[in-house]
Amino acid sequence: MQKIPFSPRRAALGLAAALALLATAGAQAQAAFPSHPIRFVVPYPPGGPTDLMARLLQPELAARLGQPVLVENKGGAGGNLGSAEVAKQAPADGHTLLLAASGPMAVNGSLYKSMPFNALIDLAPVIQISSFPLLFEVHPSTGIKTVKDFIAQARLRPGDFSFASAGNGTPQHLAGEMFGRAAGVKLAHIPYRGAGPALNDLVGGQVKVMFDVLGSSLQFVKTDKLTPLAVTSLKRSPALPNVPTMAEAGLAGFETTAWHGIVVRAGTPEPIIARLNSTLNAIFKDPAFRKKWEELGTPVVAGSAEQFGQLIRTESVRLGRVVRESGATAD
Repeated sequence: MQKIPFSPRRAALGLAAALALLATAGAQAQAAFPSHPIRFVVPYPPGGPTDLMARLLQPELAARLGQPVLVENKGGAGGNLGSAEVAKQAPADGHTLLLAASGPMAVNGSLYKSMPFNALIDLAPVIQISSFPLLFEVHPSTGIKTVKDFIAQARLRPGDFSFASAGNGTPQHLAGEMFGRAAGVKLAHIPYRGAGPALNDLVGGQVKVMFDVLGSSLQFVKTDKLTPLAVTSLKRSPALPNVPTMAEAGLAGFETTAWHGIVVRAGTPEPIIARLNSTLNAIFKDPAFRKKWEELGTPVVAGSAEQFGQLIRTESVRLGRVVRESGATAD
């Protein structure tokens, strides 16, 4: 066999041809997308905030992508079942979207002994879509009006204050754990099967303290059935402009939110992810849509796929540490 001598020029031409072929294939994939209806998987039951976000986005995505968008609720195991279906079974072609929540994306890996998927490996970020502040609130019967007063009372009677949550590893639970450590107080945790039952008992006075997604508690605050002490975001909420942030209340740097985004199966071509990201950014720039979105209780976030990926990685470390320190498990 004749040996062909190495030629730098021939190698460079070959590399250029390969790159051109990849670029052409990527452009063709983007041009052909979407070629059929899109599944929009929500890993929780109908009716909650995650489902409401998907229902708001559904008609906008369909109109801009030119294909029907079908919302499918696949609840169970703290969001793991629906998330695992997209991560392990969906084609990596952008036609299956997952409305990803902070639980399955950044918390459950530390909460469950065995996970059916790895959020950092099996899923690819498209865009962040929400950042819900939580509201630190108490029952009016406590007589407490400020975070400073609460900390003083909790230190005076250690162990007497219990806080309700939607369950182990939920944003409500982790916010309470983070607050206890930051404030140097002992708070007993009472996990419920969902935020609804926990909030009902808080309003009824069976429990006295809760960190809840602001939008869920707003009606009870406005009717004086609950007393708001602070929000857990770095900025005040437009919905409750007179309620201070945790930092303003004395806990410098305190921040935690319940966030959501859209992801696809890992391996989805970058041009398709870019098309989805640009489409969603365009939706969030529409003033009429922004108004409806903000009525859910979250500011518009949007941004790049890379920014959302960085958030997932950072929160996986931060929230995972909180879970481990709390000793909570879901198994």
